[in-house]
Amino acid sequence: MFSNPDLLTANDRQGVHAPSYYAATANRQTDYPRLEGDATCDVGVVGGGYTGLSTALHLAERGHKVVLLEAHKVGWGASGRNGGQIGPGQRVEQTVLEKRHGMAHAKALWDLSIQSMDLMLELIRKHEISCDFAPGVLHADHREDWVMESRDYVEHLRHVYGYDKVQFLDYEKVQQMVGSPAYFGGSVDWGAGHIHPLNFALGLAAAAEAKGVRICENSRVTGYEPGATVTVTTATGTVRAKHLVLGCNGYLGTLDKTTAAHVMPINNFVVATEPFSDADARQVIRDNVAVADSKFVINYFRLSADKRLLFGGGETYGYKFPEDIKEFVRRPMIEIFPQLKNVRIDYGWGGTLAITPKRMPYFARLAPNVLTATGYSGHGVAMATLAGQICAEAIDGLSGRFDIFERLKVPAFPGGTALRYPVLVLAMTWFSLRDRLGI
Repeated sequence: MFSNPDLLTANDRQGVHAPSYYAATANRQTDYPRLEGDATCDVGVVGGGYTGLSTALHLAERGHKVVLLEAHKVGWGASGRNGGQIGPGQRVEQTVLEKRHGMAHAKALWDLSIQSMDLMLELIRKHEISCDFAPGVLHADHREDWVMESRDYVEHLRHVYGYDKVQFLDYEKVQQMVGSPAYFGGSVDWGAGHIHPLNFALGLAAAAEAKGVRICENSRVTGYEPGATVTVTTATGTVRAKHLVLGCNGYLGTLDKTTAAHVMPINNFVVATEPFSDADARQVIRDNVAVADSKFVINYFRLSADKRLLFGGGETYGYKFPEDIKEFVRRPMIEIFPQLKNVRIDYGWGGTLAITPKRMPYFARLAPNVLTATGYSGHGVAMATLAGQICAEAIDGLSGRFDIFERLKVPAFPGGTALRYPVLVLAMTWFSLRDRLGI
């Protein structure tokens, strides 16, 4: 039960996207060649998700020769499977960060989150990425006694951070906006939003390619040797680079032991219903905002561009996906929307993300010329995109923003990679029990 399988192969076919709604509505299919033979470059990048693609794009814009290696297809991992929600803030609330790290560091982290949103919107505009951006993310309280905390947090963001795009929702307002009896209040952030995540990744890849980045798909990295020149190996070739950036997140595996000790891969699952009429869609989510609730084992959902409900939820304690993902996610979906019990589900898929013990990203210099950025803990669409820009800056000697994250000193999981999985099982069992019992 406590084994650590190869997550690049455990649940998926080589070089094939998950059977998701996103893959079915992708703007294009990529067919970048496999790495064959030896290559040299200024910077090697491992991982074709947001971190890797953004790193490669921003390095190329700075004049670097870049080779990006992806084990499957660009956008194949969590970057092409997630809930598509983007927004200001970190995975942890600002009040918690203030207590952990002090006000100055917390404000710096908030500023970075605002920059991540600005960067997302600028990349979409600049590169004409068609990814169905829509504004608004609603945070819904599933417990009545948490509603006043949401009100206080909204006021805190307004008064301490000067952020006026968020508003408090009482019971009546949240019931008007979300057609579910499960929620008692919350907040809505109009500075946040949602996108088609795979199409955004594909847009980044196209932009990087246009700037001269060499993208190699089906080119799994089997190891690297640090040194003044870093040597990166795959089954069919090698890349020799002055610098290396690891952007692997939940699919890192055993590629780097230091990074692996700081992150925990976990699976998450999403379904897409049949399309709704405009009227029926508004009965579910009135204003086309994305929603994330306050449960520890979080439910998150939104409408697609063609008016399907995309619903993520449920937890498992093994790395193999459930045999029937559609039925697995239908259960929490019906708990939130009992009126949808007879709705057809057209797509169901899973993916793997990476969390850290403190739910904050792990940025580190593994060597003077080797960087890693990972562990976004379910808050990685905008933040991983910003991480790429930050890594590109750091390689050029502008390390101020990288240092803000590195100074978090994210701890390793107790017991390292050997014990992190049984620790996860115990923790998730406890927190899911709290969700069910309302404690």
